[in-house]
Amino acid sequence: MKEFRHRCLDREMLVGAFAAIPHPVGVEVLALAGPDFLCIDWEHSQMGRDTVETMLRAADCHRVPAIVRVPGHAPEPIAAALDGGAAGVLVPRVSTAAQAAAAVKAIRYPPAGERGVGPGRAAGYGYRIFDHLAVANDRTLAAVQIETAEGLANAAAIAGTEGIDLVFIGPGDLSVSIGALGADGAARLGEAIGTVIAAARAADRPVGIFCATPEDARRWLGSGISLVILSSDAMFLGGAAASAFKAARDGPETS
Repeated sequence: MKEFRHRCLDREMLVGAFAAIPHPVGVEVLALAGPDFLCIDWEHSQMGRDTVETMLRAADCHRVPAIVRVPGHAPEPIAAALDGGAAGVLVPRVSTAAQAAAAVKAIRYPPAGERGVGPGRAAGYGYRIFDHLAVANDRTLAAVQIETAEGLANAAAIAGTEGIDLVFIGPGDLSVSIGALGADGAARLGEAIGTVIAAARAADRPVGIFCATPEDARRWLGSGISLVILSSDAMFLGGAAASAFKAARDGPETS
């Protein structure tokens, strides 16, 4: 089976979701729903390194590739996610080419980067470390998230950074950063997203985006975007619960 990184590089149409509930059961429920991949959201959730690794195990049980959105640019959480067995990392708030290059260094083993070698889960706790080193750089997705006005201005330089596999658009934070909120800002946000897509296309990089609804996902897939993170376990739970409560209160339909 083709590795997840190569499916991204080949621009297969992939739809996944954020796993934000800090428990492996949430991962298993999502995995059973049929996503192409999951992204464990370490940035915006109440989880520690041990929970991240447990959630990666849960995804592995169902043979669903799982990447991790790390809390920031520091190399330590990047290494922790990858040592735990993540198929790649999504680095948030990348606003300059220098930050993108630093992310690549943290993700890749030498000579392509500066990732430290350790006897973690990904390396079979040391028993398969040489086998792991032989394939890790080829199999590990290096994705960076553009979601600031500065990142938008530097989109071409970020996308052109050597070693970047995928450029991911965070429309929520991007809309706040450029002052394109609500219906009045929709056109401006759409233009900004188009700018990032064009920059990635010029650099021959695949593009991903977060979508809150299936309608948004259908809008963007195939329009220069090949990967979508659709909502999250917490958002799915909240939306379905709200819909069910409303339906129950509305009572039986009348003819």
